[in-house]
Amino acid sequence: MRRLLLLSVAGAILAGPATAQPMPADHPLLRQLAGEVSADRQRATIARLVAFGTRHTASDTVSDTRGIGAARRWVAAQFDDMARACGGCLTIATPSQIVTNARLPKPTEVVDVLAIQRGTGDPNRVIVISGHLDSRNSDPLDATGDAPGANDDGSGTAAVIEAARVLSGHRFTATLVYAVLSGEEQALNGGKVLAAYAKAQEWRVEADLNNDIVGNTEGLDGARDTTKVRVFSEGTRSTETPAEADRRRYNGGEVDSPSRQLARMIDGLADRYLTNLDVDMIYRTDRFGRGGDQVEMLAAGFPSVRLTEPNENYRRQHQDVRVDKGVAYGDVLAGVDFAYLAQVTRLNIVAMAALALAPAPPSEVEISGAVTADTALKWRPDPAAASNRLWWRATTDPQWRFSRDAPPTGEARLSGVNIDNWFFGVSALSVEGYESPVVYPGAAGRWADPSSR
Repeated sequence: MRRLLLLSVAGAILAGPATAQPMPADHPLLRQLAGEVSADRQRATIARLVAFGTRHTASDTVSDTRGIGAARRWVAAQFDDMARACGGCLTIATPSQIVTNARLPKPTEVVDVLAIQRGTGDPNRVIVISGHLDSRNSDPLDATGDAPGANDDGSGTAAVIEAARVLSGHRFTATLVYAVLSGEEQALNGGKVLAAYAKAQEWRVEADLNNDIVGNTEGLDGARDTTKVRVFSEGTRSTETPAEADRRRYNGGEVDSPSRQLARMIDGLADRYLTNLDVDMIYRTDRFGRGGDQVEMLAAGFPSVRLTEPNENYRRQHQDVRVDKGVAYGDVLAGVDFAYLAQVTRLNIVAMAALALAPAPPSEVEISGAVTADTALKWRPDPAAASNRLWWRATTDPQWRFSRDAPPTGEARLSGVNIDNWFFGVSALSVEGYESPVVYPGAAGRWADPSSR
């Protein structure tokens, strides 16, 4: 016998089979945006970046043809051209910090290049795409030798620039930031500069999609994989307090941080809007023992994920260009699969647009139901949300499985759903059906961390 589930919301009773859930709305705009990505443009972008010889953070800043300074100015010029094409919709910013450390023994100015597309309805809510401009060779201190950096991270930079070109032709409720960072290879300094700037601007950063090494498809064994992209996400919030950690350990939430919910959303968007590209959700902040600029954004309290190709080829990373015993080393243009890079860029663009057109994730989500047969959820009603959706899944499920729609009253009760047996969450939907990421109740799933304000 099929069991019926009752959802009680502000006096209304809704009933339906426990396994039923609404079909996600299909948005033609997201398909249109994905179709506007040009692999040829991305090839031209990376070819130009490689032509600067080296983009080491401590390299030449005066020359117009070589070094990080010339590369930064070229990126800013691309954003300026886009700003003119969209009637001034982009504002260019170049936040910087002076850095000295083991890999930058002399004080060095680390400069990020940002293009900011201000939102039309909630401009302090910000969606970021980032990639790092700087490159390096076998010697992390070599600021003069060639370091083409075609894939690491010319590919991520090309994804940012192409996203700006495509998305700047449209308008969004939230603000979009296209961030080309520097200093990643010298202790993730570009992420630090970006996080500091975001805090100074009082941005509510809803997501940072950090693209680092997203253009290669051939692994060390020669096998190619053009159908997957890894999305790394932290399991517990970097800014979690000891008291919050104690509560999480008891009630759950280890796999339900805002960053993990971003990864789940991106995975679902890939399934609906892209062909032959699947997301591998990796339950780690980054690759084992390694890092990227999203780590510094996480430390500042901003939900962030890292997108990376499935098969890294370490002969093409942090290597002098050479042939040794018949084996080619070096991060050169020939190592980039531009059709694959375009696919990853499409995923970024779809995710950014979906996030920016949806309402903000619900805030102040709380749950109760101990020693009852029901589960009650409360959240802060948001005027921008036309409705909300309650989600639940088994505690061992990687993805949200069941859902019920609810009016945006700020409270709902799931009758006959025992709080002990499931994980729960709440999302917000616009009139058009754009849906925010799911928010897990309590501090473990809290989206807007106080330290980020």
